[in-house]
Parts: sequence; C-alpha cells; structure tokens
Amino acid sequence: MNRARRVALLVAAVALAGMVASAIRMPAALFPAWLAVGAAWLGWPLGSMALLLVHALTGGRWGEILHPALRTGIATLPVGLPALGGVMLGARYLYPWLHPDGTVVLTNGFYLNAPAALARAALYGVAWGVLGLICLRGRDLGRVAPAGLIVLGFTSGFAAIDLTESLDPHFSSSAYGLVASAGAVLLAFAVGIVLAGMQASTAELRDLVRLLLGLTVLWAYLDFMQFLIVWQSNLPVEAAWYGPRLRGGWGMVALCLVGLHFIAPFVLLAIPSLQVRRPVVVAVAALLVGMEVVRNFWLVLPGRTSAHMVLPVLLSLAFFGSASVLAAFRPGMQVPFAPCRDARRDAHV
Repeated sequence: MNRARRVALLVAAVALAGMVASAIRMPAALFPAWLAVGAAWLGWPLGSMALLLVHALTGGRWGEILHPALRTGIATLPVGLPALGGVMLGARYLYPWLHPDGTVVLTNGFYLNAPAALARAALYGVAWGVLGLICLRGRDLGRVAPAGLIVLGFTSGFAAIDLTESLDPHFSSSAYGLVASAGAVLLAFAVGIVLAGMQASTAELRDLVRLLLGLTVLWAYLDFMQFLIVWQSNLPVEAAWYGPRLRGGWGMVALCLVGLHFIAPFVLLAIPSLQVRRPVVVAVAALLVGMEVVRNFWLVLPGRTSAHMVLPVLLSLAFFGSASVLAAFRPGMQVPFAPCRDARRDAHV
C-alpha cells in the first residue's frame, strides 16, 4: 500500500500542477470541470456519514459489513472540502448571479449573493468536519445520530442547491436537494459494495443487493418526480433548465442515465439468481458509481463550450481520485466494526 500511496501522491501532484496551469490559461473550462467532479466526489463522504449514522440508529448486519468501506469514504472528506474552496475561487466563471453588470435580475438576491454564499460554505465545512470526526471516532454515535442526520440532511441539500442548481439562478425545484442527497447515499452504498462485496457471504450479499435496489428506486423516483412536475407545470423558466440537457449530445447522455443509472441496475438487481453472483453485483455497483459521476457532468457542463473541456475533466478526476487514495488508505482507517453490546441491536438483521 505504501507504493500505491507514493504513486497516488505523484499523480495528485502532477494533476494539481496541470490544473493550476489550466486555471491560468483557460479558467472558463477548468472551473466547471472542477465543480462537476468535486460535487460528485463530495457525495461519497457525505453519503458514507449518512449511512453510518443511520446504522447507529437501526443496527443491522449491512452496516457491519460496510463499516470499513464507510469509514474509508468519510476519510476522503478532507479531499472534498477543498473542492468548495476551488469553487469559490472560480465562482465568477460559474455563477451568473455574481456578475455585477446588472444583466441578471434576481428575485432571490437575498440568498444568491457573495457574502451569503461564503457564509454558507463555511457553515457546510464546519458542520461536515465535526460530523466526520465524530463518525470516525465512533463513540456514542447512537446519541448524536438523530441530530447529525438532521444537520447532514439540511447542509447537503442546501449545498447541492448552492453548487449546481444555482448555476441557473432562475431555476427552482423543491426536490433538488432531496435528489442530490439520495444520489450521495446511493453512491456511498455502491462504493461500499465495490470495496466490501467480495468479502460478504451469500446471504449478506443478497441483503446488500436488496438495499442497493431500494436506494436505486428511491433516487429514480425523486429524480423522475422533479422532471414530471417541471414537465406538467410547463413554466418557461423551469423548462429552460432542462432544454440544453435534453438536446444534442447531452440528450443522449440523459438517455444513458435513464438506461444505465436506473433501468439496467434495476433489472439486474431484481433477478434473484443474479443477487448472489458477486461479479455481477460488484459490476452493477461500479456502474452506479460511474453514472453518478456522469450525472454531475450532465448537471454542470451543458451550455458550456466543450472544445477545451476534456483535459480539465481528466485532470480533476485524476486529482480527486489519487488524493482520495492518499486520504482513505492512510494507516488507521481500515478499522473493523466493533459490535455494540446492546440487546436492542440483536433484533436487527
């Protein structure tokens, strides 16, 4: 693992140098790519924290199996938090509501303004950092889990609104934060299966598959309801948000998301004979992880010039991936689950 960490450190350094050069030469291409990858990457530690806190309340074998993988996800939070800093640095290339020329007239300017955005970003960083430390310590999680889940739910939902929904300051959706939160939990659970699925027994694997199937259906339901409400209301402001994301090449990406983020995983995970085939289950989980990243590209990049976008995207992926290896697999992170001597937990399977 030491060799892998050295390689990851080298890749992270090279990617960071490349991004600094890109920020100087083509900031309009780098910062959208940074936002797309960073917003997806934040879902891993935030979803892992949510699952760990849920398990502290409910118990269950699934949490014991995924416990090391969830700790690994939470350990990548120091990589996700600088993503907020990068977004702040390049905010003027991302958010039209920051332009002082008066071309964008806002009715929600009390919320979409630079001081309020900076204050909320600081609040998110503090809240997530404290929750991450509490989760990694693992002491008395059951006592802090109710309040922790409430804080995590509000901050992750509003962070999604700030980071990606506010790219179009006129678009409004009451389900946007819920969709993002459900996607983060699905992403963290899928990554957990990729990391721990091969060690689970047949019965445990089947239980994990059923939970993964339920999370997939939940995310798809919330995302489809948002689309259905926008389609039914047919308001020009809301329809304009979907327009560039459903035309041309991005329309094909949307179809791929429907097929590979929901239909194919749903069909494969619902077949009983495939629920105990580890290669199939791990492959489906990996597909869900990849599609969540692609979905963030679909949220952020449409409407922007794509001629110089490939290199910044690859550099951002390389940096976040290698930095996550450094953060997640440092000594002391891979700690097995310590069973709690509580009779109430014995009732949960």
